[in-house]
Amino acid sequence: MLRRDCVFGTETGESRSRHPGFLLFLFALVCVSSLRAQDVLTYHNDNARTGQALAETILTPGNVNSTQFGKLFQVNVDGKVDAQPLYASAVTIPSQGTHNVLFVATEHDSVYAFDADSGTQLWNVSLLPAGETSSDDRGCSQVSPEIGVTATPAIDRSSGSNGTIYIVAMSKDSSSAYHQRLHALDMTLGAEEFGGPKEVQATFPGTGDNSNGTDVIFDPAQYKERPGLLLLNHVIYTSFSSHCDDPPYTAWIIAYNETNLNQVNVLNLTPNGNEGSVWMSGAGLAADSGGNIYPLLANGTFDTTLDNNGFPSQSDYGNAFVRLSTASGGLAVADYFTMSNTVAESNADEDLGSGGALVLPDMTDANGVTRHLVVGAGKDQTLYLADRDNMGKFNPQADSIYQEIPSGLPGGIFGMPAYFNGRLYYGPSGHNLIAFQFSNAKLQTTPVSSTSAAFGYPGATPSISANGSTEAIVWATENTNPAVLHAYDASDLSKELYNSNQAGTRDQFGAGNKFITPTIANGKVYVGTTNGVGAFGLLSGPAGDFSLGVSSLGSASATVSQGQTAQYSLSLLASGGFNQSVSFTCAGAPAEASCSVSPSSATPGTSVTALMVSVSTTAPSQTGSLRWRGMWPVAVVLLVMLGAVARPPARKSHRLKSRFALPPRSGWRSLVALGAVALAVAWWARCGGGTSARMTNPGTPTGSYTLTVTGSSASNSTTLTHSVTLQLVVN
Repeated sequence: MLRRDCVFGTETGESRSRHPGFLLFLFALVCVSSLRAQDVLTYHNDNARTGQALAETILTPGNVNSTQFGKLFQVNVDGKVDAQPLYASAVTIPSQGTHNVLFVATEHDSVYAFDADSGTQLWNVSLLPAGETSSDDRGCSQVSPEIGVTATPAIDRSSGSNGTIYIVAMSKDSSSAYHQRLHALDMTLGAEEFGGPKEVQATFPGTGDNSNGTDVIFDPAQYKERPGLLLLNHVIYTSFSSHCDDPPYTAWIIAYNETNLNQVNVLNLTPNGNEGSVWMSGAGLAADSGGNIYPLLANGTFDTTLDNNGFPSQSDYGNAFVRLSTASGGLAVADYFTMSNTVAESNADEDLGSGGALVLPDMTDANGVTRHLVVGAGKDQTLYLADRDNMGKFNPQADSIYQEIPSGLPGGIFGMPAYFNGRLYYGPSGHNLIAFQFSNAKLQTTPVSSTSAAFGYPGATPSISANGSTEAIVWATENTNPAVLHAYDASDLSKELYNSNQAGTRDQFGAGNKFITPTIANGKVYVGTTNGVGAFGLLSGPAGDFSLGVSSLGSASATVSQGQTAQYSLSLLASGGFNQSVSFTCAGAPAEASCSVSPSSATPGTSVTALMVSVSTTAPSQTGSLRWRGMWPVAVVLLVMLGAVARPPARKSHRLKSRFALPPRSGWRSLVALGAVALAVAWWARCGGGTSARMTNPGTPTGSYTLTVTGSSASNSTTLTHSVTLQLVVN
């Protein structure tokens, strides 16, 4: 769906007015850019993991309230939704038309595609090979009762023929062997691409946990893919966490080429030690524009003996803030930071790696120096702000870091912050959502804003919606039963705009899930639960919305011969209490054909309303009678000839009389005879060369046509419009 502000600007300059085609091209680019700006294709919106949706023109602090905003629908799935739901706009689904699509992955190893505006299921696939099941919980309650897809997938709309979803799934076979597999799914069908799935297998030089004496071995049974996948420069980066703290395990990051799923890089960050996994409470690996990756590692071995360059002598980085370089296609530690008491924190399970890193936009400090910063926090309640150009490494006497705020957070962090317009928003476990202000490229040491409500374990991972730098809203989910979606004014967190308990049970959407983060796109908010996803949006104007699509039993294309009627089955569905009449039109029918929708208007209910689109074509017709259609050129010639011979002579002079006098009788007869011959020839040619049957109507022209069926509903000066594209072939 295109944004409503895709309009032409005022023309200035002669060159613009002379090139309307170029203007249309620019207009298309602007609209496509706006459309794609609504997409949420990776964890927390972008690789910096800012959580910002900055093209939101529908939701504002003025209309997000319990009167105008609420639950539109809820989709149910076959397992827990631990991965953040993702959103792609204007996706063409074969035989089902074009849809905004919500992608949902479950711990039952399933992936669903839903119409993001109505909740209608478009497709569903299982990632389980024959004879396999989703994994058991491996004796750990962190993800229970089953483990399938835990990490948020990543989508590349330019990959493959139709765009690709990259996703890691865990399973168990009939021999009780466990598997981790990387899948690449066509986003329009869910079909496997690029020879996938690819079994995750790896070794790395080292003598740490699960080593054969020379290499540590990746054991798929000992890990789950908890952090969101990172898609960076056509490479998919996966990273793995343990089941609780059950050994043996180490810190793996494994990379794959997105076009053929070949493994291109393996890095272990505790190869000669143990633990130090990557889990970050589901946060995705963050990356900057220079191709650097920033994981926060969990408690584990850190070598306090350093080499000459200040790096751990045995390459063990447990409980550290690490910068990985991907220069020249490699994957290696380029810099790091860890606190002076890192060993004590690891021993106390106060790991930095319970939170995710956020890459901040460039900032200018008090001396006019541009700073490239990254922020992170974990269980020790300290805010760590690192300079990406010099992270600080390890100093046993005192922390060497750009800025840190000890006890700056009232509780531990189990998730991600969000960033917007010079502010950093954190949701500590068991405490209020708080905002910190940046000033001269440093954080003020105390929060500038706070919510009145506290968020129990694990706290909250906030997301931001805004229209550029205005109309900003902070969204956060409370992990309770039922779950609660909150919306706050980003400029003042004490102003709660909405929560899903304000309208009684109307907006309740299921039991909470601990690490889920809201997804905001195109006027709607999506929140995962233990058994589905709740969808929220505006209820004002016509209450709720309606959806229009091709019936699941029908097709979006038809082929007929001239004279036949093509028929298409459509479905109409209401959501969010929509109860208005919808009128239908059909455009794009070819010449000598008509298109109709039955019924021509309807008021949808909670169940699907069936519609029938009929396109009646015309067969060629033939007749033996003379038709003058197509013979007007002959008629004109004859009339001119007759006019020339019948015109009376002028009387102005003898000379004129002789010029315009009637021709001799023989000339007159010749002209009449010539006209008669011309008329006979034309008649013979027009009527098929003298045969008894002569075709006069060719019928509907053969060829391929695109039809557009549009449903419109107007109420209270608001118009809702949805369209379905159909294909017609006449042969």
